[in-house]
Amino acid sequence: MNVRRHITSSILLILLLLGAFQAGWSQDKIATAAAPFLGISIGVPASALGGAYVSMARDASALYWNPGAIAQLPNSQVAFTHTEWFVDTNYEWAGVVLKLNPASAVGVNLAILDYGSEEVTTVHQPDGTGEFWTAQDLYLAVSYARSLTDRFSIGGSAKYIQQKIHNESASAFALDIGVLYVTRLNGMRLGMSISNFGSDLRLDGKDLTRPIDLDPNSGGNNPLITARLKTEPYPLPLFYRVGVSMDVIKSGESSLMITTDALVPSDQSTVLNMGGELNWNDVFFLRGGYKSILRSRAEEGFTAGVGFRYMVPGLGNVSLDYAYNNFGLLEEIHILGFGFNF
Repeated sequence: MNVRRHITSSILLILLLLGAFQAGWSQDKIATAAAPFLGISIGVPASALGGAYVSMARDASALYWNPGAIAQLPNSQVAFTHTEWFVDTNYEWAGVVLKLNPASAVGVNLAILDYGSEEVTTVHQPDGTGEFWTAQDLYLAVSYARSLTDRFSIGGSAKYIQQKIHNESASAFALDIGVLYVTRLNGMRLGMSISNFGSDLRLDGKDLTRPIDLDPNSGGNNPLITARLKTEPYPLPLFYRVGVSMDVIKSGESSLMITTDALVPSDQSTVLNMGGELNWNDVFFLRGGYKSILRSRAEEGFTAGVGFRYMVPGLGNVSLDYAYNNFGLLEEIHILGFGFNF
C-alpha cells in the first residue's frame, strides 16, 4: 500500500505541476530564457525519433530525457554522441550509468557545445588584433534513480550549467526529475519529466569593468576610477515532457514501437514530437520521426536514423547509431553515437 501511495502521489504531483506550467505559459515567451543549448536533443536514437523519448528512454541518454528511467536499464552503460551543429560548431555528449543493484542506479553525463575560436577585430584594427576569442556552453549532471516496484521508477539529477564567451561567463545550478511507469498493456510505457528547475544565469567578467568619468564637464577627475557594468539575469529554459510509447506490432524477432511526447517549454510554444522504431532481433534498428508538430513556422521537422547492436566478447553489447535531422532553411544536422553495456 505504501508503494502504491508513493506512485499515486508522484503522478498527482507532476500533473499538478503541468497544470501550473500550462497556466503560466499560456502565451509564447520566445527567447526569454538563457542557455538554449539545453534544448538540443541528446542521444542518437532520441534524435532519430523526433525527440519523443521521455517514455522510451532505454539507454544512457535517459540521463537527459528522464533520469527516472535509468533504474530500469538492464545493465550499466556508457554512451558518447557527436553532433555536427550549426555554423561549424560541434556538440559533444558523454554519459555513464552504473547499476547499483536491480532496483537502483546512478549516472553522470556531460555535454559541451563548442563554438570554436575567431580573431578579435576592432574599429581601428579591422584585420585582427592577434587575440582570439572563444565561446562554449556546457552542463554536468549527476543522477540517481530507484524502482519503487518492478514497473515504476523515479529519479532526479543535480546539474551544473555554464555559458562562456571570451572573458565573460555565467553559471547556474538546476534540478531534473523524472518518472517511468511500464504498464501491463503490451508493455506500454508512460514517462514524465521536468528539466532545468534552478537559478538564473548572469554574465560577468573582466570586460565589464570600464573607466568612468561621472562629470566629464569638470576637471580634476581621477582617470583611474573604474565601474563594473551589471548584466541582467535570465532564467533557465524549463522543459516539461510527458509521453507514451508501445510496441504496436510484434512478429517473431521483429517489432514496431510508436512513441509520442508532448513538450511544454517555458520559452516557446507547446509541441508534439512523434517517432517510430523498427527493431529486428535487437540487432538492427530503423527509426523515423517528426518534431515540433503544432508549432507554426517551425524549421524542425523530419528525422530518421539507423542503429546496429552486436556482442563483442569481453566488452558486452556494442551499439553504433546514426541520426539525420532536417532543419528546413538551416539545412540538416547529422548525429553519430557509440555505446556499450557492461
